[in-house]
Amino acid sequence: MNWPAYPQPRHLAGAEAPPAPGYAADVIILALDRAEDTIAAIASARAQAGVAKHVWIADQGSRPENLAMLAAAVEGAADATLVQLDRNWGVAGGRNRATALGQGRVVFALDNDAEFATPDTLARAVQALEAEPDLAAIGCRILVHATGAEDLSSWGYPASLLPRAAESFDTVTFVGAGHAIRRADFAAAGGYDDALFFAWEEFDFALRAINLGRRIRYRGDIAVRHKVSGERRFAWSGTRWFHFVRNRLYIALKSGTPAATLLPRFLAYQVKGARNGVLWQGLRAGAAALRLAREFHPDPGQEALYRLTPAAREYLARNDAAHRGSWLSRARAEVLAALPGVPAAR
Repeated sequence: MNWPAYPQPRHLAGAEAPPAPGYAADVIILALDRAEDTIAAIASARAQAGVAKHVWIADQGSRPENLAMLAAAVEGAADATLVQLDRNWGVAGGRNRATALGQGRVVFALDNDAEFATPDTLARAVQALEAEPDLAAIGCRILVHATGAEDLSSWGYPASLLPRAAESFDTVTFVGAGHAIRRADFAAAGGYDDALFFAWEEFDFALRAINLGRRIRYRGDIAVRHKVSGERRFAWSGTRWFHFVRNRLYIALKSGTPAATLLPRFLAYQVKGARNGVLWQGLRAGAAALRLAREFHPDPGQEALYRLTPAAREYLARNDAAHRGSWLSRARAEVLAALPGVPAAR
């Protein structure tokens, strides 16, 4: 597909342009306040060694004093650029626009409250993609910044695979806090869906990449260290559960799943929402998902991306469903369990 012609964002500090075409990687960091954490993420990205790179920081509405701190952090830098987007596009839309700024063969997205675990993390991620041409993306191991323990709130894979957190395996998604995508595959699969804003955007992209015959790989030997934010801007009690439920239903609907078939999933979400004190968010999410699905129109010639092939269905069954156990065990582990950070119901 042709990359969308996004409006040129306002350049604030750092290099006016990336290196000459042909460099290895772009690191993209979305910023929205949390200036000190973001500056640490930028420093970590700029310190990555052994790979030709450019660091892009796309601000989505920081307060002036925080924006000034970010600008000072990259003032005069030849390997980093700070831009200001016209509004807050969320995670999905922000990453799309940050990715479009660069030309590197690989795009590594780093959350602004995360840092690379080692100075060669980026180089090893690029090497991992280049070593296996059928990989579209790799998900990194996400560790708690302060302790180096597994960040359980960022484990986006079947629970049965958690004992293999230090290993590698094929999967059907990746965790946004730290991941690398081959730019050519990102473009071929259509990037992220702006409408998602936040939650499930990685899974939505991965489905289309898998449909193109690509693989997604978790790499437990390539890690980032993640700070759990006290701000909780998408707390479960705010809008997070709404986005979680709406987006998962919308992804299924736009992939051709009939609404009636999704009723058991919708009801399961309501049970989970009720047990976690966020029932109203989940109820609103159903109608919102139907509305998004009605408004969705794939680009001409891209319709087939949203209808899973038999090979893609087999890949999903082998690398996800096979690890989730029976419906009864899934109900216990996924429906009746507490949301991360929410005390379990008694």
